Amino acid sequence: MSDLKVTDVSKENWMNSVFPEWGTWLNEEISEAVVPEGNVRMWWLGCTGIWIKSEASTNILCDLWTGTGKRSHGAGKMKKGHQMMRMSGVEELQPNLRVQPFVIDPFEIKDVDALVVTHIHSDHLDVNTAACVHNNCPEAKFIGPQQVVDTWIEWGIPAEKTIVVHPEDEVAVKDITIKALEAFDRTCLVTCPDPEVVLKGKVPMDMDEMAVNYLFQTTGGNIYHAGDSHYSNRFAKHGNEYDIDVALGAFGENPRGITDKLTSVDILRMAESLNTKVVIPVHHDIWANFMADPNEIVILWEFKKARLNYQFNPFIWQVGGSFTYPQDKGVIHYHHYRGFRDAFSVDNDTPFPSFL
Repeated sequence: MSDLKVTDVSKENWMNSVFPEWGTWLNEEISEAVVPEGNVRMWWLGCTGIWIKSEASTNILCDLWTGTGKRSHGAGKMKKGHQMMRMSGVEELQPNLRVQPFVIDPFEIKDVDALVVTHIHSDHLDVNTAACVHNNCPEAKFIGPQQVVDTWIEWGIPAEKTIVVHPEDEVAVKDITIKALEAFDRTCLVTCPDPEVVLKGKVPMDMDEMAVNYLFQTTGGNIYHAGDSHYSNRFAKHGNEYDIDVALGAFGENPRGITDKLTSVDILRMAESLNTKVVIPVHHDIWANFMADPNEIVILWEFKKARLNYQFNPFIWQVGGSFTYPQDKGVIHYHHYRGFRDAFSVDNDTPFPSFL
């Protein structure tokens, strides 16, 4: 029951009392979490954003996006030069509304050792996240490809805090080694901020300056983050060269005329090529017009696993939930803690015993 009167209600106090929807619940959970020896724990923050915590309490924040999508119909037209317009020749406004709530309060983020970003797109490279990590975690490193770092510096992040990575570069952050690998995000190659620039008939831009994939090597296992990579035959090369335990890929239902997300088949092919033990779809949660059902991946995996001798299993996550490897290896579906484990630890209070 609210203590407010209707005369007290305003848009401002409504927003302050409701937003972010999870308050600091997840911030507290991450801070208090003790990772079991020989394990690594991750939390899904929405889109491709994850928080990685090692057994030594090293904290890596990757691709946290705290922005939103469309908020108005406006004039009904897509921004000129947008990558989706370039990709498919569309003019109508893209209905990419943000679907997921905010499960973490960026202004209460603490103890981050490194902010790591895969590529330049704004649902991965976020000014609010950058500001909060910069202000709250003064020793944190900012790690990303050249154009990501250039953007951070434009926003006011000191250059000495940043580290530019290209494929094959390694950065040690306490007990976690971050290995940059080549990305396969072909949408990046049709991304140009100047709407007057014409890309047709020109040599594509250098992907290595715009996007990388990452391998987070930890004492509990190695986590491969594919950013927004499309499917590529070269996933198999990465699988040959590196020991990969958990792989995350950007899954989604591509609209007509668009190739931007991995399909369910692509997710399984990626997992097989990478020789991973667990594959986790992400990104399908966030955009209204790219939403997909990850259970499709499980159905296809069940259908194919015996015939193709799959050596991995999918893990279907929920935003705000955690995954601990190898402790949770073999788990297929995540479910948030349901509570009430202490039922009847004290006398209940009902009119008579058989009331409920």
